Amino acid sequence: MIVAIPVDEDQKSLCPSFGRAPWMMFSDTETGAQKILENPAAQAQGGAGLKAAQFVADQDAAALITVRCGENAAKVLKAAGIAIYQSGAPEAAENLAALRDGRLSEMTRFHPGFVGGQP
Repeated sequence: MIVAIPVDEDQKSLCPSFGRAPWMMFSDTETGAQKILENPAAQAQGGAGLKAAQFVADQDAAALITVRCGENAAKVLKAAGIAIYQSGAPEAAENLAALRDGRLSEMTRFHPGFVGGQP
């Protein structure tokens, strides 16, 4: 299973913003392979969450671990069959371990979105 995680500039810490995260980590839980790609939505004028969600779907992710997620992005992710998990730790590796061990919960609350990239 490929798991997507929005990460900050250090490419290890979770970014609190899904849509505007500078990088997306994609980790294959079966092979252990990881790739970190620049998030093309990070500098979007608007709709960053939607664009980031489509980017995650385009990478064949089956799950997303994030701090928070907007309603519109969640709709895109769910339509693509991507499970959304609430992060439980500040580092990507810790969250991957928590997911593997069944310690992460699926996200059930989504914010209405941000205007102009401002939380």
